[in-house]
Amino acid sequence: MLTATGSIVSINRKTFEDVYNCYWEKVYAVCYNNIRDVEVAKEMVQDIFKSLWERREELALENVANYLIRSAKLKTFEFIRNKTTRQRIDEFNYQGCVNSSNCTEEQVLFNDLKDNVNLLVDTLPCQCKRVYRMSREEGLSNKEIAEKLLISERAVEYHITKAMGMLKQKLAVFNK
Repeated sequence: MLTATGSIVSINRKTFEDVYNCYWEKVYAVCYNNIRDVEVAKEMVQDIFKSLWERREELALENVANYLIRSAKLKTFEFIRNKTTRQRIDEFNYQGCVNSSNCTEEQVLFNDLKDNVNLLVDTLPCQCKRVYRMSREEGLSNKEIAEKLLISERAVEYHITKAMGMLKQKLAVFNK
């Protein structure tokens, strides 16, 4: 039931639909205005409302609008942080290549290794692969992964350890 102040007494399907219809445009506007990418902003809005629905029984919200706007801001900051980190890594790799005399050869070897890692990651069990990608490719923390996948942080650690062990074993041929 949604009250006049925007607080939620309990979230059922009808209340959730009302909240979604009332606030999705505001949440989308916050996401879009910060990242300027329509598809990514839409995906963020879906993630925010999905999280609200999944956590409906444990949340005690005083003000739904504030919660959703704050969630949108945090989501966009997380996206920007991860994007900035990926850009720094790419710039570092590029600088290393520019300073190298065997740039083309190193780039070919790097791409070959990257392709092999991706093929090996694809052979991991579904949950293990999902956890590995969220950790290593999206840059999410173990806690964030656990919350998104509704598993324990210990399970996240287990999957990452399992994936890294398998990759280390299978990629040992590249060290020889």
